[in-house]
Amino acid sequence: MGDTVLTDLFAPSRVAVVGATENEGSIGRAIVTNLRDEFDGETVPVNPNYDEVFGLDCYPDLASAPDIDLAVVVVPPHIAVDVVRGAGEAGIKNVVVITAGFGETGSEGAERERELQDIAAEYDLNLVGPNSLGIMSTPVGMNATFGPENALPGSMSFMSQSGAFITAVLDWANDEGLGFKDVVSLGNKAVLDETDFVRAWGEDPDTDVILGYLEGVEDGGTFIDTAREVTDDTPIVMVKSGRTDAGAQAVSSHTGTLAGSDRAYEAGLEQAGVLRVDSVQELFDFAQILAGQPLPERDDVAIVTNAGGPGVMTTDAVGDSTLSLASFSDDTLAELGEALPEEANIYNPIDAIGDADIGRFRDAIDIALGDENVGTAVVLAAPTAVIDYRDLADVIVELQAKHGKPVAAALMGGERTEEAAELLREGGIPNYFDPARAVRSLDALTTYRDISQREYGKPTEFDVDRERAAEILSRAKERGDNRLGVEAMGLLDAYGIPTPEGTIADSPEDAVSAAQDIEGNVVMKIVSPDILHKSDIGGVKVGVGNEDVYDAYEDLVTRARNYQPDATILGVQVQEMVDLDSGTETIIGMNRDPQFGPLLLFGLGGIFVEIIEDTTFRVAPISEREASEMVNDIEAAPLLRGARGRDPADIDGVVESLQRLSQLVTDFPAILELDVNPLVATPDGVRAIDIRLTVDTDEL
Repeated sequence: MGDTVLTDLFAPSRVAVVGATENEGSIGRAIVTNLRDEFDGETVPVNPNYDEVFGLDCYPDLASAPDIDLAVVVVPPHIAVDVVRGAGEAGIKNVVVITAGFGETGSEGAERERELQDIAAEYDLNLVGPNSLGIMSTPVGMNATFGPENALPGSMSFMSQSGAFITAVLDWANDEGLGFKDVVSLGNKAVLDETDFVRAWGEDPDTDVILGYLEGVEDGGTFIDTAREVTDDTPIVMVKSGRTDAGAQAVSSHTGTLAGSDRAYEAGLEQAGVLRVDSVQELFDFAQILAGQPLPERDDVAIVTNAGGPGVMTTDAVGDSTLSLASFSDDTLAELGEALPEEANIYNPIDAIGDADIGRFRDAIDIALGDENVGTAVVLAAPTAVIDYRDLADVIVELQAKHGKPVAAALMGGERTEEAAELLREGGIPNYFDPARAVRSLDALTTYRDISQREYGKPTEFDVDRERAAEILSRAKERGDNRLGVEAMGLLDAYGIPTPEGTIADSPEDAVSAAQDIEGNVVMKIVSPDILHKSDIGGVKVGVGNEDVYDAYEDLVTRARNYQPDATILGVQVQEMVDLDSGTETIIGMNRDPQFGPLLLFGLGGIFVEIIEDTTFRVAPISEREASEMVNDIEAAPLLRGARGRDPADIDGVVESLQRLSQLVTDFPAILELDVNPLVATPDGVRAIDIRLTVDTDEL
């Protein structure tokens, strides 16, 4: 929706419920009841069949209702479209369509959904849904949903593509005492989508953390750009379902959303600065600490406990994270030695031992947080007869405020922890039964700190020959080919990606002539859009001398004809030999994702790329920093840097090739898939040895 303003959506003075009724078990009744119970504004029933609903004046249509800020539509789908148009004609800017029976149900429903989109565009409507549970906003007591209960007040704003997920989460969150500012059931996202709410909540001073459950992203590129701006100040934590192929298929049948590849989401969300989690527990573990605690200046963790075993578990969890165990200064060790009994452990983790009372805990926490080497702390306790968790909670809150460093608590136990957990929560400190969850949450806090400090940089614009590239692609369209091989090597030349000297010969005589122009022996490859795996059929000859070129040409063509008689043979590529032994074979490539667009790949290349799968991904266009990250993120990166006495490869050349490929696939949306394999990286530079790509000829 662009620069959508959603203030009145979440803070309306008057809400109309179209389809309001007193009928038991109806959605119209549930929404009116929810609004009537707590909403600070006025609830206006709309239904031509009633004069009153629950004692409230009921209007026959929106045109006759007074100054409506938000219309909630719960009528059958064929009527809902007319109601939304009526809302637009009445000057109402905010509409929530609860009704199902749209894009998720088939072609007829999809057509109705397109009508909603057209109406929303005509009247500039902020439309949530259809197929939505509704929306909530606790500052005005608005529960415009048919869920069983309202959210508790808080500073987290939450969106979900599943209404059932919202009701389950709210039920759990209310038991945990976790509160929200706004809650939105996205439904089918016909108009407003996740990007609109990320933008709106990013500008909302009362939203400290943005949470989401997504089954798909409508426009990945816009989402990345928007989230990058928002995460400078506001963290975003998301559960993205559809991680497996089976899950992705279930998503499509559930809401009509095309889930896209999980690798694209992984890359896109990371580039957007979104913290992706795998479970509801992690979603709220991270949300609590992000909402309540300051960002750490260091990644070093102090652990304070009265229980040795759990302390070791916590230490192991630190080892599994990106955090590190803090090394205390000599002054800190001396202070701890004086404050704690001789049998206590003053080194990290600090074990104040089982008989530690509140005074000993206070001293240990205070001294640890006062050490300049400590960035964060986990306070871990097992229940004993000499410690009252409520007193310990008060001390933790007090000392966290004194030192201003983030703290996570792990007061282990059952019912006896409830009051203490509430005291901690009021002080912005989350409590976790499992200390490993406390460590992971602190890890998320440091990750978000790094995200908020990122400088993304703009993609480099290289001087390229775009016209030549367009001409090469158009020739493919003229031939009716949508899959291209080495005949498209000129694309790489046009975009400045180095390739070996070579040409395509269409006769044995031309091949001999081409080989004579190249110093040394040559590589010869069959050129056919129908034969992509040339080496599998013996379609590649390496180290061919001039005297053998003629026969090699005829042999390659014969092999291709025998393998696939109806294949289109464009000739044989005669190419300069590249010494593969002196370099590292890598792969650069792209697959165009339905939501995020061009998904770039970099990894270890050659014939083992699909077996080893040492690869990393980013969504194009990418900056130089992102290209460098791609190169450094693979496990084989030490090979490029010169491991085991090898000379370092030209990493700068690899990074630049990735950026140039990024520009190529961004400039030409018709390119659906592209592999450069191998891209050989030697100390003297890089060379693209082979290419294959698939194009959408209708886009050319």
